[in-house]
Amino acid sequence: MKNFINNKWFLLLVIALTWGSSFMLIKKSLVVFTPYEIGAIRVVGSGLLLGFIGIPALFKMTKKTIIWVTIAGFFGNFLPMYLFPIAQTQVSSSLAGILDSLVPIFVLVFGFLIFGITSKKTQILGAIIGFLGAASIIYFSEANTEDSNFWYVMLVVLAGASYGVNAVVIKERIPNVNAIKLTAAVYSIWAIPSLIILYFTGFIQNFEMKPEFTEPISYLAFLTVFGTAIAMLLYFKLIQDTSAVFASTASYLLPIVAVIWGVLDGEKFTFWYVFGGLLILIGIYLIREKKKDPKLVPRG
Repeated sequence: MKNFINNKWFLLLVIALTWGSSFMLIKKSLVVFTPYEIGAIRVVGSGLLLGFIGIPALFKMTKKTIIWVTIAGFFGNFLPMYLFPIAQTQVSSSLAGILDSLVPIFVLVFGFLIFGITSKKTQILGAIIGFLGAASIIYFSEANTEDSNFWYVMLVVLAGASYGVNAVVIKERIPNVNAIKLTAAVYSIWAIPSLIILYFTGFIQNFEMKPEFTEPISYLAFLTVFGTAIAMLLYFKLIQDTSAVFASTASYLLPIVAVIWGVLDGEKFTFWYVFGGLLILIGIYLIREKKKDPKLVPRG
């Protein structure tokens, strides 16, 4: 089993399958829970599961490390947990999964903007092609109809951008923090504000178990344990073992998994999903990890 955990391709596959399924799990959870409840429960639940590791780990970190862990957690483990369920009140799980595959492109963009990581011309071309693919999906798909809302679709894009920032921060500022301790510390920090959010939703005070809650709760529990805590742990490990760009290439498989679940659940699937999705994947291919790491250039 240890060999599998240390195999980057195995980790990539597990992450893609888990996160690719998370959009459908969010959709099923939205039947009885609000977006804010889903986001808060995912973060609070992960914090409770991992707090016994995260809290001691935080006490051993320097102030500078804690700051970067907090920043990485905000963009990768807090903000997207709310953006996706809010968006999916108006956006299909298939579309959310396809657009989330923009993450490697955002890694490239923010790697340059934040840390001055230069890119080759082919990588820049890949980013442009990927964004054109996303633009075509947004313009020609459900985002441009009366049944949906452009701004909800943009929340999915914002969540992808947030993951991009998270990946480059981890790789460039806290690459040597153990993946388990990093994951646990992140959720230990952000469980507190999420618990406050959960309280103000009224969930804690007014929750009453009903028969119709049984199935959605099981979906949310699976999403919290496997789609949030465990998957993020594996993702952090993959970033540290390889690179932010390689880890984000789970996006090759993630939209395929999301679309399969969406089609099985009766969601609409159009030509523009295929066209735009292919452009995004071509863009990811062009920016894929090269044998040599990108050169870091000091920002003036």
